[in-house]
Amino acid sequence: MPANFSIPLLGIYANFLQWLEGMELPCPSRKFLHVECPGCGLQRSMMALLRGEWAESWSYYPALVPILLLLAFALIHLRKKFNFGHLVIRYGQVIVVILIAGNYIYKIINHKIFV
Repeated sequence: MPANFSIPLLGIYANFLQWLEGMELPCPSRKFLHVECPGCGLQRSMMALLRGEWAESWSYYPALVPILLLLAFALIHLRKKFNFGHLVIRYGQVIVVILIAGNYIYKIINHKIFV
């Protein structure tokens, strides 16, 4: 791909990210109760990941990358029918739940759930 072709693509991607940031949905729990829910940070984490900011993405929502990996594996498993696929999905779900619960407990202990 020629170098002069990639510049407009980067502009289109930047415009897409800007549009996507404007479309983020507010968390009802955070908005009305001023308390973060266990899913708070997921959208911000995804936006940081799309911008290539891995550390910031992890700080917003540590379970995002494992969720995406598990989803990708599940979709591949639907096509390939791995012998061990159901076990990977089952244990992957356990790991994701532990990450979500652990992150929320950490926020509770450190009083970071109150907005």
